[in-house]
Amino acid sequence: QVQLVESGGGLVQPGESLRLSCAASGNTLDFYAMAWFRQAPGKEREGVSCISGSGGFDITYYAESVKGRFTISRDNAENTVYLQMNSLNGEDTAIYYCAARWRYGNNCLRPDYSYDHWGQGTVVTVSS
Repeated sequence: QVQLVESGGGLVQPGESLRLSCAASGNTLDFYAMAWFRQAPGKEREGVSCISGSGGFDITYYAESVKGRFTISRDNAENTVYLQMNSLNGEDTAIYYCAARWRYGNNCLRPDYSYDHWGQGTVVTVSS
């Protein structure tokens, strides 16, 4: 059974950085796509960033609100995906979820792109 475990969340001040990690266990195959979603209080879940591909050739996607500030990466050998978040602001406060998908598909951030596995989330709070 696949498990995704997020870590790295916390309380930071505006302008600071955090690095989230999502470690997958229970399988020995590479996911085609891995992604980060977030859900802020009172808001719907939104896609933040995703990375997809195989054989070391990855494509990354970012929501407009995080472009230039967040960077997604992954270590296939460790089945881990990271989200480096810089210049954080209050609008980044949310629960961040990791997701993974086995199957091929274009644009891993499109609204109808379904994921097979989800983590439990890690809380990011940006406040002074």
